[in-house]
Amino acid sequence: MMLKARKGFTLIELLIVVVIIGVLAAIAIPKFSKSRERAYFSAMRSDLRNLATAEEIYYAAHSTYTQTLSALSDFTLSKDVSISFGDATSDGYSAKATHNLAGSGKECAIYYGTSSSKAAYLSAPGVVACTGE
Repeated sequence: MMLKARKGFTLIELLIVVVIIGVLAAIAIPKFSKSRERAYFSAMRSDLRNLATAEEIYYAAHSTYTQTLSALSDFTLSKDVSISFGDATSDGYSAKATHNLAGSGKECAIYYGTSSSKAAYLSAPGVVACTGE
C-alpha cells in the first residue's frame, strides 16, 4: 500500500514560526518606542528654535521680548507641544516646551539674555537643552 502525501504544516513548524515572530517583535517594539520619543524631543527643540527667531523679530520691532505666543506673528506650535514662558523683559526671556505624549519630567528649554527664571539645566544662552532624553 502506498501512503498518501500529507499537505500542510505540523504543529511544531507552526510553533517555531510563532516563536520567531515573537522574538522579532520583542526586538522591534523598543526601537520603535525610542524613535517615537526622539521625534517628540525634535518637535520641542524645533518649536523653541522657531520661538527664538520669532522673539528676535518681535524685539526688533518693540525693543522688548514678549511672553505671549499670540504676539508673535507667523509662529505656530507643533501638534501636542506647549510652551510656557518664565519671564520676558527688554533684557531677555526664557521658555520651556513640553510634549503631551513625551511623559512627565521630559521637557526642553531655552533662554536668551538675562533671565531670572531660566531652567537649571541650561548651560548657554540661545541653546536648546532637554531633560529626560
